[in-house]
Amino acid sequence: MFRNHNRSPRQQRNTGRRSPLATTALIAVGLLFTGGAYAAFSTSTASAETAHAASASTVAEGKKLFQANCASCHGLALEGTDEAPSLIGVGAASVDFQVGTGRMPLQAQGPQAPVKPVQFTDEQVRALAEYVATSGPGPSIPDESLLQADGDAANGAELFRVNCAMCHNVAGAGGALTEGKFAPALTGVEPVHIYEAMVTGPQNMPVFNDANLTPEDKRDIITSLKFTQANSTVGGHALGSLGPVAEGLFMWIFGLGAVVALTVWITARSN
Repeated sequence: MFRNHNRSPRQQRNTGRRSPLATTALIAVGLLFTGGAYAAFSTSTASAETAHAASASTVAEGKKLFQANCASCHGLALEGTDEAPSLIGVGAASVDFQVGTGRMPLQAQGPQAPVKPVQFTDEQVRALAEYVATSGPGPSIPDESLLQADGDAANGAELFRVNCAMCHNVAGAGGALTEGKFAPALTGVEPVHIYEAMVTGPQNMPVFNDANLTPEDKRDIITSLKFTQANSTVGGHALGSLGPVAEGLFMWIFGLGAVVALTVWITARSN
């Protein structure tokens, strides 16, 4: 087979020319990518502006709630008074814990603030938390991924025994402290409030920051507590899970009482 080497120069130039359809396709692809990028940028900008506006309105609502319900004790500028401490830099987690459990607003002065019915809706609690958080850096409300009680229960139980059981009891049943104070029972407490208590240290509780207990460690502790609450006591009646004191008291009252009753019965029969 022989190739034709006698093509004209014009024919040779035509073999390297692009088709008009290729140029049109390139222009269409360019427009498509440009339009898509612009739409994505516009959407993200609009979302950010909407989120910023919503956050600003939430903070404004929180400020109104604070001035109406909290400023008489904590001061209009969160600076604190002789009646209550400063809230500057306590973080959103502290407010969410105190207000979300009903401890605040305080009903009456006492050794510590007890749990009582919550006075605000979830949206109002969040607004108060966001407003106080604007005063300075502090612990934030934990992410939902750390509150699912799906961690290592065995590790959590060990950490709880080492760091928490001396006050809250090994089963989380609570216990008495000095001067009328007490460590509350942890039964039925929301995971978010357990986590927030660890990072804020309310009342007599120490602060367990991420250098003491990592977020994963805190999740494991929550997992352990929820596992304990969901499973029955394998050793029989828990007697309030108060430990040797409750068990000893039970034996003194019912055990010795049964012995005395049996003695009286035997004596009565012999007579």
